[in-house]
Amino acid sequence: MSLDPTLPLRTTTVSRLRAAGCVFAEDEAELLFSAARDTTELDVLVERRAAGLPLEHVVGWAEFGGLRVAVDPGVFVPRRRTEFLVERAVALASPGALCVDLCCGSGAAGAVLLSAVPDVRVYAADIEPAAVRCARRNIEPRGGRVFEGDLFAPLPDDLRGRVEVLVANVPYVPTEEVGLLPPEAREHEPLVALDGGADGLDVLRRVAAEAPEWLAPGGRLFVETSERQTGAAADAVAAHGLTPGFVSCEERYATVLVATRPA
Repeated sequence: MSLDPTLPLRTTTVSRLRAAGCVFAEDEAELLFSAARDTTELDVLVERRAAGLPLEHVVGWAEFGGLRVAVDPGVFVPRRRTEFLVERAVALASPGALCVDLCCGSGAAGAVLLSAVPDVRVYAADIEPAAVRCARRNIEPRGGRVFEGDLFAPLPDDLRGRVEVLVANVPYVPTEEVGLLPPEAREHEPLVALDGGADGLDVLRRVAAEAPEWLAPGGRLFVETSERQTGAAADAVAAHGLTPGFVSCEERYATVLVATRPA
């Protein structure tokens, strides 16, 4: 039985990652090995990860909803908990549905919708130029369209009153808690994708104020939030005529607001 000739290098890589505080050093080492074309590139990738860059920024992609989604440096990394948000949207999206992925970041949600729902139409938007560039790589080859601008502003006007599924992965971390986030998030992801204002719901309120104009009768708004914010989040959408409801996944610590425009 022959020994793996890369074993010493793999062992060294794991040790470097573990020394840098990477909890899942073995798994990360395997990903870095698969991403590197040679030992020189591997050394660069390990150094970047050890310096605190998110693993997804180092390798250039994230696994999300069964897809390999491109994630560029400086772009918000899609979280595993957000898969629950997208699963809810997919479950309630009928074939051919008109969908919007707002605050789209890398475009992960839109990409999954396009992959999972037959004949779905997806329009996505984000205010961050880097995110828009990344989202175009993930969404447009699958048939969707991506726009740059603040919330609904860049979307085609003829979508008003026709959107059946509106996914808005808005920031919901209260401003005073942003500093408590892991360094790889607060130092390498855009603040606009993390900071939700004083109580974390500033952007949700802005979305809720405009959503009824864009949603079709019976259309739904899907927003990730925290369990402690459910009361205020419900009030925010109800104030604009939407009917709030919540679903949760304990395994992924995920809470999703589903707000419906009355038919």
